[in-house]
Amino acid sequence: MNSSRSFDWRGLVLPLLLLAAWTVATAFHWVDTRLIVPPAGVLRTAWRTLTDPQFQLGVLYSVARDLSGFVIGASAGVALGTLLGMSRWADHLIGPTFHALRQVSLFAWLPLLSSWLGYGEGSKLVFIALSALYPVALGTFEGVRGITLAQAEVARVFGFNRWQRVFRLVLPAASPQIASGLTLGLVYAWVATIGSEFLLANWGHGLGNIVIKGRAAFNVELIVVGMLAIGLVGTVLNRTAARLQARALHWRRANV
Repeated sequence: MNSSRSFDWRGLVLPLLLLAAWTVATAFHWVDTRLIVPPAGVLRTAWRTLTDPQFQLGVLYSVARDLSGFVIGASAGVALGTLLGMSRWADHLIGPTFHALRQVSLFAWLPLLSSWLGYGEGSKLVFIALSALYPVALGTFEGVRGITLAQAEVARVFGFNRWQRVFRLVLPAASPQIASGLTLGLVYAWVATIGSEFLLANWGHGLGNIVIKGRAAFNVELIVVGMLAIGLVGTVLNRTAARLQARALHWRRANV
């Protein structure tokens, strides 16, 4: 396979145009360079920041915090979505409350969580887990409800018990929708990770804390570097998740 097809260079056109406009605008002082800093200053700050062990530790803390909360929320989401999808009784009992709670903005939970759990890791992990739970539960629910009568009949013919139905029919059949929910949940979890570090700031480690330090010192270069780092790490996480999803669902394409 031609490796040149693995990357679409057209995606670089807009960023390069924006970079050029940014460079020209700051070079000719068309903007206030105290607020819109020159790219060269950002590059110098980026070099100092990327080689700083505290920054590297902050990236590790944010990623670990994100993945920990995501695993908790995604696991609960798959379990809840499977329960609601398989049991009409559970859907009637739990479903209305679940659908009502998911209308509440995630960031509206932060004051309550901080009151209950403080500003430490516990409240951040719960907030990240909540952000991942909703999309994963919805994706799982839709996948389980999409199982056809023919598939259910196959399970009946083979005499599957309840657990065999779950692990040999329901979850494999619903795997595309579950995977989509997991991918979306990972996006939400990363947004919640950075949001929790901003809004539940306790001057610990994390990418959000680095941006907060830049704001406190009115160091615009550091703020921009932090924003770019947040976007880059999020992109890497999403690309990794997409690759894992493709590998995990390879068996479905092979059977089509």
